[in-house]
Amino acid sequence: MIKIDLSDSPFFDEMLMAEGTHRSHYQAYWQWLQQADQQAVQRKKEEAALLFHRVGITFNVYGEDDGAERLIPFDSVPRIIPASEWQMLDQGIRQRVQALNAFLHDIYHDQKILKAGIVPAEQVLANDQYQPCMQGIDLHRDTYAHIAGTDMVRGGDGEYYVLEDNLRTPSGVSYMMENRKMMMRLYPELFAEQRIAPVSRYPSHLLQTLRESTPVNDPTVVVLTPGRFNSAYFEHSFLAQQMGVELVESVDLFVKDGAVFMRTTAGPCKIDVIYRRIDDAFLDPLAFRADSMLGVPGLLSVYRAGGVVLANAIGTGVADDKSIYPYVPEMIRYYLAEDPILNNVPTWQCRKESDLSFVLANLEKMVVKEVHGAGGYGMLIGPTASKAEIERFRELLHARPENYIAQETLALSTCPTFVGNGLAPRHIDLRPFALTGAEIRLVPGGLTRVALAEGSLVVNSSQGGGTKDTWVLEENPTEDDAC
Repeated sequence: MIKIDLSDSPFFDEMLMAEGTHRSHYQAYWQWLQQADQQAVQRKKEEAALLFHRVGITFNVYGEDDGAERLIPFDSVPRIIPASEWQMLDQGIRQRVQALNAFLHDIYHDQKILKAGIVPAEQVLANDQYQPCMQGIDLHRDTYAHIAGTDMVRGGDGEYYVLEDNLRTPSGVSYMMENRKMMMRLYPELFAEQRIAPVSRYPSHLLQTLRESTPVNDPTVVVLTPGRFNSAYFEHSFLAQQMGVELVESVDLFVKDGAVFMRTTAGPCKIDVIYRRIDDAFLDPLAFRADSMLGVPGLLSVYRAGGVVLANAIGTGVADDKSIYPYVPEMIRYYLAEDPILNNVPTWQCRKESDLSFVLANLEKMVVKEVHGAGGYGMLIGPTASKAEIERFRELLHARPENYIAQETLALSTCPTFVGNGLAPRHIDLRPFALTGAEIRLVPGGLTRVALAEGSLVVNSSQGGGTKDTWVLEENPTEDDAC
């Protein structure tokens, strides 16, 4: 028998309601849980860790001296989403990605939204992620963010909120897929009892999206990785293998006669689409950082001339910068003439004097983030911070207010998670992945990340977070669907 923490909690719990009753979409899993054996579950947890290590599903934490590869902890209690709820999320994410691509095309062309004063011009044009070299460059289908990851959280009111957009080189989809394969291997009986939407189509959707990013017939696609020391190298190699395309590093590519070529044993092979997992600054040492050993000299000139497609496009980072995030609802209204389906987390821009005053007066209640920060670094979580940490951030805000935004500390939803000798609530988020080609494609679900430390709100793997499988229950599955 598995011990379940049924104590009252101020947070919205994905599985449990008041007095320990379960939500209806967890019915089949709840019945299984009542009969599950704690020791058997623990053995399967150990088996999963061993299998993940054998496959090489590891990551590195930058800045740590030991340089050791680590497993991202995997929790076998799924996060389950009913079909009607997913339909709303799916529509909201499609709307958001469409508006963000329209925004990127606009700021690199006519800049109508800046001239209209809806987004302050200095927030864009002076942004470190804005790339003047992209001004006036026409991209196929006007698509900049071919792959997008949208981070979602559910608040104490039960409503979903968008926490941030990831448009540069969003990662984590390999863990989504491997989590599903692991759950099917460990607990096949759970999939026999329920109609769970598949995620296995993601690689074919990704390849189709990349092929649709160019007008070239039968294009040659590659995945460009910084190399095996990158924290997401497993994902780079995984996606290349799943799509059946070459995984390349900068030494494998060269520029000649206005095109990009790959070195092969059969001679040079022209490349049409590069799914790059390298940041803008390192892509071309002739155009960006001269000390970069990760990029391809001359790549930018070929790209600007339309000789190769980069996914995602250079300069997409300006649209997922945290200083631009507050304006996304207005982008949706401006470009699509629609009200946002998904709301932002209420956000204060510290560059504004009135917002800064409010944040400073309520610092112990706020989450403060660097506008260019990522990975859970450079953050203050007021309610759990020490007095010294709060005072340090107060000094930082006084010194460079434009470098920070602040948000309400949401009561992030929880999901029961295996800890110690039973189940206890842990905070989670959700990252669905949207692919934009001839159309926008999403596989149902996404990567659920979980903050394993009790009371923690930080789900990032670099900060000790883990992952869960995400199940979207189907209402009317097709006969050929398989998980």
